Amino acid sequence: MKRLFFIIACCFLAAGLSAQEYRWARDIAYTTKDDAYARERLKLDVYYPEGKTDLPVVVWFHGGGLEAGAKEVPNELRNRGYVVVGVNYRLLPKVTVDQTLDDAAEAVAWVFRHAADYGGSVRKIFVTGHSAGGYLSMMLCLNKAWLAKYSVDADSVAAYIPFSGQAITHYNVRKMQGLDALKPTIDEYAPLYWVRKDCPPFVLVCGDRELELYGRYDENQYLARMMKLVGHRQTVLYELQGFDHGTMVHPAFGLLEKHMREVLKGK
Repeated sequence: MKRLFFIIACCFLAAGLSAQEYRWARDIAYTTKDDAYARERLKLDVYYPEGKTDLPVVVWFHGGGLEAGAKEVPNELRNRGYVVVGVNYRLLPKVTVDQTLDDAAEAVAWVFRHAADYGGSVRKIFVTGHSAGGYLSMMLCLNKAWLAKYSVDADSVAAYIPFSGQAITHYNVRKMQGLDALKPTIDEYAPLYWVRKDCPPFVLVCGDRELELYGRYDENQYLARMMKLVGHRQTVLYELQGFDHGTMVHPAFGLLEKHMREVLKGK
């Protein structure tokens, strides 16, 4: 009987979510930069339920090694009762990684200023992304200077939940430094360099350690260990066994939503 009641309740919830009317606001310029590449590239899309307020907001940074890819709102985040923001940023090697990180910070700052316009709450902003997007979310979390430039406290984000982000210096940053992809370094462009105990919940999701790209799980495992050693008690690491760097994305959304629910209980 309890199982039947649970199934019926889930059906009503799904029906309620699907009954909502969702809208798109596309190609919104979020930057004050005025060079041609910035005007072309620095845009975002917002996907949101119509007529709602105080909603969770998911900021999604696409993958592509910092040198490819385009803004997207993943299917797994649609029709879920969220405001979802898919962000473009400028790509290497046309710009430096400093400029790319600055773009990511400017986009998150835009979300803080405009979340309410689409029914979102500034208290419920979650920053995430896959691969290069995960790396960007890690850097915004751990090095507070990027968001501080735009008068946003990195700790005002509800949680950072990167998928397969690189914890050492990103391999394409190293390539621009003249280093091989398998030459590991940790400098100011490595999330590991900025470990700190006083940040929001930090959820690291990776694929199988034997299948992930360039030892990505092992980097995240070390980052999680260092975060705990410096005293951060809300770092969680997941290994999705049997999934590689690309296929881990779909199941990772379940973990994203799990931790969003946990964080939102206190909001």
